[in-house]
Amino acid sequence: MLSNLRLSRLRYLTPFLLLAGCAMRDPPAPRPPAIWAADGRLVPPDTVLRLPDGTRVPTRIWPARGRVRAVMLALHGFDDSRDAWEFAAPALVAQGITLYAPDLRGFGGMADRGLWAGTDQMVADARNEALQIARRHPGVPLYLMGESMGGAILTCLMARPDAPPVAGTILLAPAVWKLGAVPETVLRLLAATAPDWRLTGHELPVHVVAGDDMAAMRRLYFDPLTLRASRMRAVAGLAALMRQAAEAAPRLHGPTMVIYGGHDQLVPPPAMAALWRNLPPGTRRDYIPQGYHLLLRGRSRQAATADIAQWITDPDRPLPSGGDIAAAAWQALPHDGSDAPLPILAPLEALPGK
Repeated sequence: MLSNLRLSRLRYLTPFLLLAGCAMRDPPAPRPPAIWAADGRLVPPDTVLRLPDGTRVPTRIWPARGRVRAVMLALHGFDDSRDAWEFAAPALVAQGITLYAPDLRGFGGMADRGLWAGTDQMVADARNEALQIARRHPGVPLYLMGESMGGAILTCLMARPDAPPVAGTILLAPAVWKLGAVPETVLRLLAATAPDWRLTGHELPVHVVAGDDMAAMRRLYFDPLTLRASRMRAVAGLAALMRQAAEAAPRLHGPTMVIYGGHDQLVPPPAMAALWRNLPPGTRRDYIPQGYHLLLRGRSRQAATADIAQWITDPDRPLPSGGDIAAAAWQALPHDGSDAPLPILAPLEALPGK
């Protein structure tokens, strides 16, 4: 388990270890056995959002049941897709929340799958998508929700002067932290010299667990939209995005809720503690002790979804999970940086067979 290892000594050696296992082609998608055939299904998008440059964005929609209390734009994490919300969506729609889940550029079913669009482009896309959804649902409160990389994108977006008018932003284990000058420089050099080399997760000298619900992890593994290799340029781009988000966090606009899990093995506690210290006054902090990095695809997702729904419908009440108290207790603990993980956030390390 990554959380039980002291990996900071590997921070500078890791990029060179990764090179030993790099490939030039994407690995084939695994075929599930018959008993799990449904985990390999391709779910077609419910709609296609069109961006100003003509880009078509496949998007899934989970409509609210009964009275619509809110509409939400949900951005997935690195190497993930629009299917990221399958396990949490039923609980949210039952609370009157309509969920829009687009693929991000370079991921899922996008035409540029596997490429890296850059922070500015991804932030601009999120803004345009939010405005489109708001126009589709006039008068309904609009919320933004981002997981991991998606959380970093929303952090950058909501720190900008042209941030869209939203009722609130929810950041799930956001990838908001600085790797440091040396690791970022090494990644930039590798991206410049070998931009299309692929990393699959097999190169890492440790095993990382992103979630504890095996049904959800199987679906992520066999989902044809999941990326199974990360190009070096995308890995370096992710590192730059995380740093930009860390620098932008103190300037976040509007009501914000940040949720973190006690078993997160991808965003280290020191990085989250630094983010929490730098957030604007009034930011809601929620700590789920049993939560893993993929908070809404773990066995504790009921606690996280209940907290999200209540923060939207009745933000002044204490969170039903007790996450307010848990967050205060966790933030009071020392987080000295000794548990910093490898400078790679690809969730595929956590999947079956990895």
